[in-house]
Amino acid sequence: MRSLTAGPPKKKAAKTSPGPAVQLSIVCDADTLRSLVRKKAVRVVDVRKADDYKQDHIPTAVSLPLARVLENDTPEKIVGILEELGVSDKTPVVVYDDTFGALAARVAWTFQYVGHTSAALLEMTFKQWKELRLETEKQARIFPRAKHSLNVNKNIYADAPYVEAAKSQPGKLLVDSRERLNFLTEHIPGAKNIPYTMVGSNGRILRKAEELKRFIENRGIASNAEVITYCGSVGTLSGLTYYALRLAGFQNVRLYSKSFKEWKALGKPKEEFKDATYWDLSAE
Repeated sequence: MRSLTAGPPKKKAAKTSPGPAVQLSIVCDADTLRSLVRKKAVRVVDVRKADDYKQDHIPTAVSLPLARVLENDTPEKIVGILEELGVSDKTPVVVYDDTFGALAARVAWTFQYVGHTSAALLEMTFKQWKELRLETEKQARIFPRAKHSLNVNKNIYADAPYVEAAKSQPGKLLVDSRERLNFLTEHIPGAKNIPYTMVGSNGRILRKAEELKRFIENRGIASNAEVITYCGSVGTLSGLTYYALRLAGFQNVRLYSKSFKEWKALGKPKEEFKDATYWDLSAE
């Protein structure tokens, strides 16, 4: 594969840091990312397993496996990771994975939660990137340590007490991102179901904004509602739905990152459909 960068394939610290801040949208297309890489104006973050990163990755990408984020999931530690990756407050960040965008979404949301506003999802997975015969490299990347402030964004976060209170408050809505059968088996009372499988399309981790807007509104979710997304365990599937809602124009969206696993462990109430019909099993 043709590389965007020169130099021997060995681990070394880069001599340059990203240039002037670039305003990224929620999803970054491949051409934009390639241009930013050439200009050294972006930090690319690969959240696959470290062994997969070593095989090959997008040029200049740094490795940050999702497991490491989950093991260090406090605001202070996440800021420390950003600094280690050479990410300052103004460094544009594009995150990618090979798991239909769910892992990347959880990491990008985590960056935004601690105050890094310029974080975007790559529009495709790494497998799709390679299928398009776009540039890759094997060289592991390390950048000079940067300084990053901590500015927790509580407006995109929900914990169990917040979710419990929201269930009875007008204008607030829970969205379960798991597959339909899991949702029907048990879910948080009052939640609506938007399976994560419904928010993507061929070649893109997320549908286009207008498609998502129509799809979500057709499920009875008003655009002015506050929506709290959750999934089965650590907020990956619901992280992808979080970004689908944001892309669709929803301004007030929160992620319950500890999700249904914590909800059940706390002994909170659950709801289920005991007599689901064929139509109940259909997400459409």
